[in-house]
Amino acid sequence: MRAITERDVRSCFVNCSKGDAKRLNLPKDFAQSPWTGLDFLGWRDPKAPDRAYLIAEKDDRLTGVALRLASAPGKARGFNSTSLCSFCHTAHTGGGVALMSARRSGDAGKQGNTVGRYLCADLSCSLYVRGMKQTLMGDGHDDGVPLEEKVARIKTNLDAFITSITT
Repeated sequence: MRAITERDVRSCFVNCSKGDAKRLNLPKDFAQSPWTGLDFLGWRDPKAPDRAYLIAEKDDRLTGVALRLASAPGKARGFNSTSLCSFCHTAHTGGGVALMSARRSGDAGKQGNTVGRYLCADLSCSLYVRGMKQTLMGDGHDDGVPLEEKVARIKTNLDAFITSITT
């Protein structure tokens, strides 16, 4: 992903108002984001734990999506359960995966329609597949699938998710 500015962030959201985008809290380490190692920028709102955001490049444009967590991670599922992220297919125990929903854009969103996916609760898919971050299960990123295929899988799943929000 290319490096982006705060202005880029606040102007690219497709499923929230300009006022909501203006008020959202950026990640505390935004300026130090490892841009070349990211397939998308994703973060949980540090001041509103039930909110999250992701920004990706789609059709050579930045597209931002505001997300809501369906329930607090770890509450709906026990620590011994294992869940899989819909984007990167990283396995997590306990609250490592959360159901996140996004209001659809346009009239569908105004009618209350949403799209949901089970995602890494910290939205660090890019770091997990590159072995730059580990789950509680340990170093599970080496499953024999080449990195290029893992990255392509994230991008394909992310693109389908964004398309389901914007169409």
